[in-house]
Amino acid sequence: MAKQYQFLDVIDRDRAESLFHAAIDLAPLGAELVPLEESLHRIIAEDTISPVNVPSFDRSNYDGFAVVARDTIGADEEHPVRINLLSQEIPAGCVPETQISSQSAASIATGGMLPRGADAIVMIEHTEVEESDDGSRNLLVRRSSATGFGITYAGTDISENEVLLRRGDRLTSRDTGVLAAVGINRVSVWKRPRVAIISTGDEVISPNDTMKPALVYDSNARILADAVRELGGEPVELGIVKDDIQQLRDYLKRGIADCDVVLLSGGTSKGAGDLSYQVVQELNDPGIVAHGVALKPGKPICLAATDRKPVVILPGFPTSAIFTFHEFLAPVIQALAGGTRESQQSQTAKLAVRVNSEVGRTEYLLVGLVPDNSQSDGLAAYPMGKGSGSVTTFSRADGFITINRHQELLDADQAVDVTLLGKQLKIADLIVIGSHCVGLDFLIGELQARHGYRCKLINVGSTGGLEAARRGECDIAGVHLLDEKTGEYNTPFLDESLTLAKVYRRRQGIVFRKADSRFTDLSVDSFTSFLREHPDCLMVNRNPGSGTRVLIDQLLQDLLPDQIPAGYAVQSKNHHAVRAAVEQGRADWGVAIESVLTDSLGFLPITDEEYDFVIPKNRIERPAVAALLELMKDSTVREQLAALGFEVS
Repeated sequence: MAKQYQFLDVIDRDRAESLFHAAIDLAPLGAELVPLEESLHRIIAEDTISPVNVPSFDRSNYDGFAVVARDTIGADEEHPVRINLLSQEIPAGCVPETQISSQSAASIATGGMLPRGADAIVMIEHTEVEESDDGSRNLLVRRSSATGFGITYAGTDISENEVLLRRGDRLTSRDTGVLAAVGINRVSVWKRPRVAIISTGDEVISPNDTMKPALVYDSNARILADAVRELGGEPVELGIVKDDIQQLRDYLKRGIADCDVVLLSGGTSKGAGDLSYQVVQELNDPGIVAHGVALKPGKPICLAATDRKPVVILPGFPTSAIFTFHEFLAPVIQALAGGTRESQQSQTAKLAVRVNSEVGRTEYLLVGLVPDNSQSDGLAAYPMGKGSGSVTTFSRADGFITINRHQELLDADQAVDVTLLGKQLKIADLIVIGSHCVGLDFLIGELQARHGYRCKLINVGSTGGLEAARRGECDIAGVHLLDEKTGEYNTPFLDESLTLAKVYRRRQGIVFRKADSRFTDLSVDSFTSFLREHPDCLMVNRNPGSGTRVLIDQLLQDLLPDQIPAGYAVQSKNHHAVRAAVEQGRADWGVAIESVLTDSLGFLPITDEEYDFVIPKNRIERPAVAALLELMKDSTVREQLAALGFEVS
């Protein structure tokens, strides 16, 4: 087995960044001219000056008549002013051949060029054309026009030599429209930094490959490449390198030669089998400047440079990789692309639960934000959990809390500053906190598809959902809590602020592999005896606070706490995860709903339980809540739920 080493030189985050920036060149890479149609989202390299006036001529804003304003003084409906109407009409796009003098007028279209001598427009609806016997025509004006009325003068919008865009501006569709309006068809922009992305490890496979045990799909390359694009860079995905040190050297050499930044994902630890660290350690100009930073997640990050180019090994775990990327690489890529680091918006919130942290490391805690009913416009922050190996935590979180490295505890209800991950916080139309269920997933999907409501689902178990509903932090809590005294589900746990919507019944039971002969002819009543006889029979548990965990502990009450079943400490977040653990042989049994089973699994029913919605009474009239409850009455929806194995209430 490869020998593992501790990080003995872990340094502070700010110190690491300072050393890193001192070793690299942060100046923009140089300017290039690109066609206007290819310039969207690029960063302007120099101030852009208008070569023309916009408009370039005095033009009419209305269909009407070009006149001398003083000729219309005193005109009204009962006392129209009569003006000689010239024969020439002035359409848009033509230079007028006539000149307007006192007591004359000419027909003009919207956008038409104002003829010489005219200083006002009379709108067509305020006029009438009078034909004379001799063929001449007069214009009857029934409303006076002030000087300049109905006219946009040359240069009113944009004047020649005016600065339109400044160096460092990122081009939006509005900006490209302005450039087109002044006839600029090529734009000077900063070159995009080319960022090489190299994934490493024998266990890493492409999303195009077939999944096999012990392997993982390469999600880091995708999220890093798209993050580079968002920052104004050009990702160069070099692919996956297996644990071959010479091949990794070749890939690193290619990345350094062809690109401005090199990112490696994985292999950053100091074990003998971690090749990324070994290869980057061979750089010496200056090479590695920091390896191990007091962060959570992201401690193993390795910052290096060669020829003033950044070379960084990001941790292999997705959340660690993307956090350290945004912390250390995003500002560098933005600088090389000619931009400035965009300030991240923050939002004050109340922490929903108590959080422990590790002293000595700055911790970034991802959170989801929901309305806090206890204060006007207030928010509550729920930790997203799941750890640095999660591929969904970062995408589903609204922001993160930075916990100081000297801080060990954050109390529930404590005010915290949440740095938003997006530029704007969008609170969901429907917030559901509580127990996970595949039936709930189906209902939320239908709600979004039919009505377009944006929904946020936070799975914290039935108990956590009930408390969130009491605090007014959710619209709906999915619960399946059994009151042992009454034998009744959910209703005994309500208070005067809550109401209950009956949803459906579902069957919970012991899940096992059909091929496992130990479970043949087994019953629920004999299950605890079975576990005593088979202490090596490995279970997969559920998270504390979930209704299923309560059911499991009731099932095992004759064993606990004297005999802890093998695997009891292993917690899965939902029924799908329990099914997968048993199906793949990582566990021998677990408790889940019958709806998630596959053909290879057996099922030993424990109970038919009620899964219901707890709703704060002051939220029952919210449009998304009303729409979800109405959805439950739809016959098609009820049939689909029944097909999934649920008995609709």
